[in-house]
Amino acid sequence: MLERLRRPVATLGLLLIAVGAVLAALVPVASLAEEEQQPAAGTSVLVTDVDGPIAPVVTAHLESAMEETQAAGHEALVVRLNTPGGLADVTNEIPTSFLNAPVPVIVYVAPSGARAGSAGAFITAAGHVAAMAPGTNIGAATPIDGATGEDLDRKIIEDSAAQIAAIAEQRDRNIDFYRETVVDGRSVTDSEALEVDAIDVVAESEADLLGQVDGLTVSVGEDDVTLDTDDATPVEYDMSLTRELLHTLANPTIAFALVSIGTLALIYELANPGAIIPGVLGAVLLLVGWFSLNALPFNIAGLLLLVVALGLFIAEIFAPGVGVFAGGGAIALVAAAIFLFDEPTGIGVDLSFIVPIALAIALIVVFIGRVAWTSLKRNPWEGLGSGTGTVGARARVRTVDGDRLWVILADSGDRWQARPSDGARLEPGDEVQVVEQDGMVLVVSPADPRPADSSRR
Repeated sequence: MLERLRRPVATLGLLLIAVGAVLAALVPVASLAEEEQQPAAGTSVLVTDVDGPIAPVVTAHLESAMEETQAAGHEALVVRLNTPGGLADVTNEIPTSFLNAPVPVIVYVAPSGARAGSAGAFITAAGHVAAMAPGTNIGAATPIDGATGEDLDRKIIEDSAAQIAAIAEQRDRNIDFYRETVVDGRSVTDSEALEVDAIDVVAESEADLLGQVDGLTVSVGEDDVTLDTDDATPVEYDMSLTRELLHTLANPTIAFALVSIGTLALIYELANPGAIIPGVLGAVLLLVGWFSLNALPFNIAGLLLLVVALGLFIAEIFAPGVGVFAGGGAIALVAAAIFLFDEPTGIGVDLSFIVPIALAIALIVVFIGRVAWTSLKRNPWEGLGSGTGTVGARARVRTVDGDRLWVILADSGDRWQARPSDGARLEPGDEVQVVEQDGMVLVVSPADPRPADSSRR
């Protein structure tokens, strides 16, 4: 049974490898340049999106966007921001690049319903112009320990508060408010942010934004630059295919799914040693999943629950029963999805996607466990010499390599290594009969002609 299962799995694995090879060949080509831009007549602004968790790839993309803004002569770079937060390292890098930007940077928290949470508050504070759309919010910037999900040590919180206060002071914004977003986790709406002088503009649309900031003077390096944006043409600037792929991977649901499916593939390899393809595929998925997790502030408790789920699934393989271990593994997997990312960060796994995956993995593990257990209980020597097992069976020669043959049994379709008896000369396609079994090698001789059908004349 396991032998028959291995063939479709191997075929699927080879197909996945082929698709992966094609994608790997295309990605470097796509990474040579960002999305080609349309030249704009008159003044223009470059517009790009930062949507989702703040990962290292976002820093690289924004730096490229600033370079493109300068090279193409755009009036400013507009960053449409919607983020729940991200990694601490990136939280430091992006504001630093904005404070030293060679072009004016307008951070626009949009569309309605968007937020500048955690790292987003730092990024917004660092823009030359800070703007929000109606129905958005900003704040909740208290740093979270990626290992435990708890607030960090007071000393680290004060350091982050000092950092955001320095950014706000350089941009002449409300220092006390930005300190409170870190120390107290304060978060406010767009109208409140405008009232306390945390932002400069509340704009209903990009056109409204460009109209309001027209004529505003901002400091870019040592120079004062007056924005000419009233009739500026927005030019969209998208991530390259490579960066889009990396940014997509920095998604909690995708990261969790990669780890879960990679775990299932490794479990299959454990139950069916030598299949190879599932083991390789599982290892690759786990590595990619680990990359995704490292681009997100994950909780160590969730990671430990993932390990518990893996252990329970393995237990189901080697001690199959009524599926108790598999059921426990599914529960642990869902619990891991809940606890893997801390709620205050706003980053979480979509349970409507993960629960079906957990149930599917549990059912597949139960099936694999039953198949593996049935195979282990079967006596591979049963029937030998009785005329009802391997000995006496008829087969057909598949390949010949000197004295080594490969034959296919007529009844089961199984492939066996064989050798001819008494120096018989055999060719591919010859019909043979098993006369003996020596370990895992069959001894075969030319088969006697089948008796003629007496009903035929």
